[in-house]
This record gives sequence, structure tokens and C-alpha cells, in this order.
Amino acid sequence: QVTFVESGGGFVQPGGSLRLSCAVSGVDFSRNAMAWYRQAPGKRRELVADITGGGVVDYVNSVMGRFTLSRDDAKNTMYLQMDNLKPEDTAVYYCHFLIPRGSWGPGTQVTVSA
Repeated sequence: QVTFVESGGGFVQPGGSLRLSCAVSGVDFSRNAMAWYRQAPGKRRELVADITGGGVVDYVNSVMGRFTLSRDDAKNTMYLQMDNLKPEDTAVYYCHFLIPRGSWGPGTQVTVSA
């Protein structure tokens, strides 16, 4: 069974930074394209950033230049460095396969507010 455990969320003021982590188990992590998603209150879950097994990264326009996705295949862990956070980044953040399948983890709450 594949499990995702997200951590690192919190409360931060606009312009601040957070680093999210995602520990993945039950799958050959290095062979899968992975992604970070987020879901704001009252909105649908959206793709934020993704990384292929080969390490190619892509970002949604709204976070380009502010967020950095990385992965450590030896640790089966993926990261999302979030800088210059804005109130519109407030959401629950999830990690998952780029092509979603199976259960989702609990997510980690990110709140950006003055």
C-alpha cells in the first residue's frame, strides 16, 4: 500500500517562507512522476508543481519563481520550498503521483496571513 505523509505547513506572514516535506512509502519512488497539489477552502484541488522520474520540474504559473520542488530518491522524500508566500497560497497541500491513483495523505495546512 502506498502512503503519503506531508509535513512542514504552518502559519506565516506574507513574504515569508515554508518548506514542505513528503515522505512516500510502498512504491519505487524514483520511477514515478510526483507532484504537489493544493486545495483552498471552497475550491477544487489543483496541481502546483510536478517532477518526473528524470528530475524535470514544472510549475503552475502562479508559483513560478517562488516555489522550488526537489526530491531525494534515497530517502523517498519530496520537498517544496515556498518563498515569498502570498495570502492566495493558503491551502492544504498534498503530495501524490502526477497521475493520481489510490489514496491521498492527510495533507499539511499552509496559512498565509498578516
